[in-house]
Order: sequence, then structure tokens, then C-alpha cells
Amino acid sequence: MIETLTGFLDGTSLAPHGICLSWRPELIWTHMVSDAIIALAYFTIPVALGVLVTRRRDLVFGWMVWALALFILACGTTHLLAIWTLWVPDYAAEAAVKAVAAAASIVTAALLWMLLRKALALPSPKQLRRANAVLLARVQERDAALAALHEASAERDRAEEMLRQSQKMEAIGALTGGVAHDFNNLLGVVISNLDQIERFLPAESGMHRPLRGALTGAERAAALVQKMLAFARRQPLRPARLDPNGLIHDLTERLRGSLGAVEKPELVLEPQAWPVCVDANQLENALLNLAMNARDAMPDGGCAVIHTRNIPAAEAARIADLPAIDHVAIVVEDSGTGMSPETLTRVFEPFFTTKAVGEGTGLGLSQVFGFAKQSDGHAEIVSRPGQGTSVWIYLPRDGTQLSSVPADEKTARADRVSRLGFA
Repeated sequence: MIETLTGFLDGTSLAPHGICLSWRPELIWTHMVSDAIIALAYFTIPVALGVLVTRRRDLVFGWMVWALALFILACGTTHLLAIWTLWVPDYAAEAAVKAVAAAASIVTAALLWMLLRKALALPSPKQLRRANAVLLARVQERDAALAALHEASAERDRAEEMLRQSQKMEAIGALTGGVAHDFNNLLGVVISNLDQIERFLPAESGMHRPLRGALTGAERAAALVQKMLAFARRQPLRPARLDPNGLIHDLTERLRGSLGAVEKPELVLEPQAWPVCVDANQLENALLNLAMNARDAMPDGGCAVIHTRNIPAAEAARIADLPAIDHVAIVVEDSGTGMSPETLTRVFEPFFTTKAVGEGTGLGLSQVFGFAKQSDGHAEIVSRPGQGTSVWIYLPRDGTQLSSVPADEKTARADRVSRLGFA
């Protein structure tokens, strides 16, 4: 065995490869340079493959790349030995390296054929792009579904909040209405007895003045009770068809007085405003209340604007708490201090006020809200701190024939309003 190996490695009887080329320089240099370039390329390729496999450990067939690198490295070594054997007849080493390269090539080829089916099963770039597009579409669908879910959840939260607010207002209205109804009966007894005492007092009696003061105080208390009843929707109404623009025009002077302004409020009225069927007295009271609120919200002066606008059924359907029928909106807008979100949530509650003690009863806006609801309409407020306030009163459009209000009723109505302190 040793003798065989020794004989295999013995090259003393062999001539270098250069002799076969007759030591012609052009042939020697061509072989040497070509083999050197091929060997350099063969040695750099395995290095590049090793870097690829090392940094991309996610490659499925990384071990196959290492086998290929070993085969290419063996091939490069044979070319180096080809240069060596030009001068040294070390053909045994060259044969050994070629045997290693042959073994590596056989193993690599066998493994490659074994992996061919799996390699062909790998998706092509076109298939990957198509799968990525499908996945992206599914992600977009999921995102859209999540967005819709969030929107539905937010809408449910808003609906629940509106329901809680409505239930709270209903509870407050029921309590306020019960108290106001009983208190109104008591005030009726008080005012009736004061009237009888005044009639039976001698003309020269000194009790007339304090009696008149007591009667005035009782009437003011009755006016507050009427506002409470209006909020509770228990106040008896006398609805009649009327033109909202005409009523606002007739009320302009009293609105200017309520605003405490020299100039009349600016009117931006719908040219062909639809008629409504409401109690004219209560609508006037509501507008005067809103005018006084606008005055108080503009301590440094400002501009008050009264709008009327037709709201078609399609638009009304998109407004919360409004049925899908035609409405007329009456808007009182000011450029005052505005309201905070916390104030807006309680602004229609009776006796809630942001004014100082003794400067307001907190019943003005609750009367407006109750009147709108009792008239099958709605009231809402849009306001931001420092950006003014707009109060919207929505009233259903009336389809009956217009009925004129007699002059004596107008006079009586103005007298009743003046007794409530709005003149």
C-alpha cells in the first residue's frame, strides 16, 4: 500500500508540461496567464457564495450553495496546479486535486437533481407579485373593516350618549313639570287672593303699595313657572299657521331692546320661508330669550344675526332628532364668548346658568328647548370658546291654509309678553 502510494507520488521519471510546449514563451505565458485568471475567478466565486449564505440565513437551500462553492474551489485549485506543472512534474498532486473536484462535482450534480423538483416548485417572481397583490388587497379589506368597526363603535357611543342625555332631560322635565304644575296652582291661589284684597282695600289705605309689590312678585314667579312648564312641555299652546319672516320683522324693535343695541339685529331671511304652525307668543318669547342671551354673551359689544332657512326632508333626515320631513330653521347667532364643551352638555337643563348669582334664572334656553320639542321640532346649539354661538330652532313646515291673527290678539299678546318682563 505504501509502495503503491510512493510510486504514485514519485515524479522523477516525468517531464514538466513545459517540455510538451517546447518551452515556447508565447505558449507558456498564454497557459500561465489563462490558468491564473481562471483560478482567481474560481477562488472569488466561493467567497461571494459564502458571504451570501452567511448573511442570508433564510435561504432554503443554503447547504447546496456550500457544496457548489466547494466544487468551484476544487476546480480553481486544479488550474493553479496546471501552472505549477509547467515547470514541476508534480502530476500526482494535480491528479489528487482533480479527483477531489470530480467527487465534489458528482455530489453536487446528484444533489442538484434531487433538489430540482423542489426548486421548480418555488414561486416565480410573477407569482410572488400576484400573491403579494392578493395579500395587500386582503390587508386593505381588513383595514377597511377595522375602520368601519371603529366608526360603528364611535357611532354607537354617540347614540348611547344622546340616549343618556335624552333620558336625563326627560327625567328633569318630568320633575320640573310636576313641581311647576303644583307651584302654578299655588300661585294662582295667591294671585287671586291678592286681587280680592286689593279690590276691598279703601282707596286711602297705605297697603296698596306693598300689596302691588306682592302681586308683581307673584306674577314674576308665575312667569318663571311658565318657563318651567314650557321646558317640561306641559304649557298649553295655541298653535296657528304663521310666516316666520313676518313674525321676526314685527319683533325687530323688541329684539333690539333685548339686545341693548342702538341698531337692529341683522336679518338674513329665506326669501320664500315656509310657514310653520306654532304658538306665536311662545316663539316670540323664545327669540327674545335668545336675544338677551346673545347680549350677555357680548359684554364688549358684537354682532347678532337672525337667520331663517328652509330645511328639506332629505337634509332633515341627516340631522339628529329630526324626522325626515320639511322644516324651517330659525337661527340666532352672536359673535360672543362662546361656550365650552362641558357647558354645551348642560345648557338646556333648567336652572343651569353660567351667570353670576342674581343675573339669570337659567330657564331661558330650557324654555326654548321645551317650546321646540312641544312644537314637534328640535333645538340645538353650535358653539366654541371665543367663536360665538348659534342657536338653531327647527320647526316643522305647516301645510294648512294661512290664518291671519286678529289685531286685538296681537295687542293682547304684546301685553302678555310685556308683563313677563320682555318689553
